[in-house]
Amino acid sequence: MILTEGKRIVIVGGHYGSGKSEFCLNLALSLKAAGRKVAIIDLDLVNPYFRSREKSDYLLEFGIPVYGSSYKTEITMEVPALGANTRVPLEDPEMTSIIDLGGNSAGALVSVQFIRYFRTGAYDFLCVINRNRPETATLEGALHQINDIQDRTGLTFTGLINNTHLLRETSLADLEKGLDLCDAVTEKTALPTEFTGCPDFLLDALKNSPLRKRITHEIMPIRFLLRSTWLDQRI
Repeated sequence: MILTEGKRIVIVGGHYGSGKSEFCLNLALSLKAAGRKVAIIDLDLVNPYFRSREKSDYLLEFGIPVYGSSYKTEITMEVPALGANTRVPLEDPEMTSIIDLGGNSAGALVSVQFIRYFRTGAYDFLCVINRNRPETATLEGALHQINDIQDRTGLTFTGLINNTHLLRETSLADLEKGLDLCDAVTEKTALPTEFTGCPDFLLDALKNSPLRKRITHEIMPIRFLLRSTWLDQRI
């Protein structure tokens, strides 16, 4: 399991809106709480929304640096340029690096320049599947995403993340239908589901539901850190 195996590099890829960056932030905080030295590398330079680097100041309060963009201000953060220090955490043998990969195959191309760090067995490459997103709503769509990103990066996925959600409208039924899809993907690819992301407000309900017994992998509590609460207010 990712939280206990001690692999130094965890790469997380998936479509825009899958909750990929939220998962990266929550994984980093969980690993830090478990005593690991952690950094996030934000390679999602193409996507202008919900980027890990937007929470760099917040994460630094927990001792988690964010590498990626060479610009730090709110405006210049939009410029798609990697900082010269992006390789620093990858060179540190004590550091667990969580790589927030570009949100589709085009964004994933950015990772190619770091390929020498991704030796077989030294990293986990996880594909985020949100069944409530049109790109991964079906088995065919999920398989297309996996193959597309693998072709662009030259890397092979090692596992899946069931991150099926509707933000603050998420229900246990969403988690379950996402798990159904991940099981179908596993049958086709042999990729195991490593995580199910569960919004923190659903944790108690999940704990007391029959669905909990079905989940044999790790449950990642998800706090929505990137999405401002006003975006979910009903008008």
